[in-house]
Amino acid sequence: MKKDIFLNSLTALLLITAVNVRAQTFTVKANQIKAEVSPTMWGVFFEDINMGADGGIYAELVKNRSFEFFKPLMGWTLQGKRNDGDILILNREEANRANPRFLRVKVDNKAKGALGITNEGFRGMGIKSGLKYDFSVMYRQASPGVKLHLELINEKKEVIGKAELNPSGSGSDWKKQSVSFNATATEQKAKLSIWFEGSGVIDLDMVSLFPTDTWKGRPGGMRADMVQWLADLKPGFVRFPGGCIVEGHDLATRYRWKNTIGPLDEREQIINRWNFEFKHRPTPDYFQTFGLGFYEYFQLTEDIGAEPLPILNCGMACQFNTAEVVPLEQLGPYVQDALDLIEFANGDVTTKWGKVRAELGHPKPFNMKMMGVGNENYGPQYLERLKVFTKAIKAKYPDIKLISSAGLFPSGEGFDFMNAELRKMNADIIDEHSYARPDWFFENASRYDNYPRTGSKVFSGEYAAQSDRMVSVNNKNNWQTAISEAAFLTGLERNADVVVMASYAPLFAHIDGWQWTPDMIWVDNLRSYGTPNYYVQKMFSTNRGTNVVPVLLNDKSVTGQEGYYASATIDKGTKELIIKVVNNSDKSRTAEFAVEGTSLGSKGTLTSLTAGSLEAVNTLDKPADISPQQTPISLKNKKLKANLAPYSFNVIRIKMI
Repeated sequence: MKKDIFLNSLTALLLITAVNVRAQTFTVKANQIKAEVSPTMWGVFFEDINMGADGGIYAELVKNRSFEFFKPLMGWTLQGKRNDGDILILNREEANRANPRFLRVKVDNKAKGALGITNEGFRGMGIKSGLKYDFSVMYRQASPGVKLHLELINEKKEVIGKAELNPSGSGSDWKKQSVSFNATATEQKAKLSIWFEGSGVIDLDMVSLFPTDTWKGRPGGMRADMVQWLADLKPGFVRFPGGCIVEGHDLATRYRWKNTIGPLDEREQIINRWNFEFKHRPTPDYFQTFGLGFYEYFQLTEDIGAEPLPILNCGMACQFNTAEVVPLEQLGPYVQDALDLIEFANGDVTTKWGKVRAELGHPKPFNMKMMGVGNENYGPQYLERLKVFTKAIKAKYPDIKLISSAGLFPSGEGFDFMNAELRKMNADIIDEHSYARPDWFFENASRYDNYPRTGSKVFSGEYAAQSDRMVSVNNKNNWQTAISEAAFLTGLERNADVVVMASYAPLFAHIDGWQWTPDMIWVDNLRSYGTPNYYVQKMFSTNRGTNVVPVLLNDKSVTGQEGYYASATIDKGTKELIIKVVNNSDKSRTAEFAVEGTSLGSKGTLTSLTAGSLEAVNTLDKPADISPQQTPISLKNKKLKANLAPYSFNVIRIKMI
């Protein structure tokens, strides 16, 4: 009896195993083009959150370099013995509203080491051994007599780089002087000390230190490793500058693009709304210097071959914070800012703002094709302001595509209202935001299958699976969130005639200065790594294809049957078939693809992304634990087969002949 029970159980187990390992046959109709894939399909969303700009991609190492924080000496420590009045902050607000404060130092027969100031940087300064650093300062003095000694200090208070600066000249006009020096050691959290020697009174402003290994070697530029992560995505667009900072906590702290261009000392600094947004993650030293401004954003998009997508305030502050709005009769300056930005980006050098662009060093237009009006705004008050913007912009620039906000969430009464009203307006592109648990992303792989095929298009402008819940400090960029996003993105690609743009958000986070998690790319002062979520989007963006073709399982789109999710495109340029398939199962599987309408070459590639656990993550110490692995794949007996690892996302590329 026991023997019979054992044999029956073994037989059942073998049958179950056979079912689990048998090859599923997918049908790919390579000659049935369903839609074109927009060149802007996969892009980048940038916002200055989590120290994304200052202390992040903007490579300035000195925090509060112009003494404009609410606490003017925040980030600075006074050193040595001093009398009252030896170090003062002066405010010249009436004479210079954009940069009112400066530091006055009285040096009375001082030797080096007797009086100084030290800057702590953004959670320290990342310093690299052997690298040259450029120091600069704006100054003025009644008469020469003060020497500056510069010292980079490591955590052991050892000097790892030094230089001297002898300010020359005198008078009431501000001057700028620079000096460069090499670091002698690598340090994650260095500080910069400035010691004063001699006698006299000197005023200091715009105290700056930059590494020389910036992106493209531009002085005062961007951190190269962070830009490289973006370039490697080959994004179709870069959305900037956000995000919630576009709205501001109130209208006084909204983002104003005209204040972010021109000489650095004329760019009016404001508080970053993430400074005080979350009581559980206070960041009192978070401000926007706008060293990374609209000109630099446009330059960045051009550098990495992406389309610029600026987002402008629509006359509304964040509705979650203050819901402050400008009266409709006073909306004119906001609309004019939008019209002027188009001229700045695209205008001939003979136009007012085209001339400004040329004077900044870029006479050639940036060829901007689209613009966002508002961010996460909603309700009748948004719609009536959007209509004013739309009428004015379309009258002067009918070819500019406008991105309109559908609000905070991808479903519910508010979303339904906004979606319906925007489609009545025939909005060009509707921006949907999706922050939810992984289950939502799996369940919504078919979200766009029944959307209208004509009329307004969709921008999945902010998506990110939350391992815990939205705004939770416990959210992780683990493999479960990433594979759920991969499943969701197959649905976006399959519906490329509806969805024309998508981007993960937020983009960057500093390991010691974040306010929001999860995030696509994490950094410290010297290192950076891509999350599994980054690699999922990279596998889509670098395997985009030009046209969608059907991939079917049992004559249906593959949207979760037996844990499979899939999409397929062809690339007319390279003459390749590209199949993307998710195996959301704990079993290794063999997938067979019956390709109709074309003949295939004998060899291709299989790129797989998987992890040993759904909870697995990448880290600064193990940055590539979860990263794509490529292997060759061959046709056998004219059949395309691929072994799909458990819980994996896979991309197959093979030539069509």
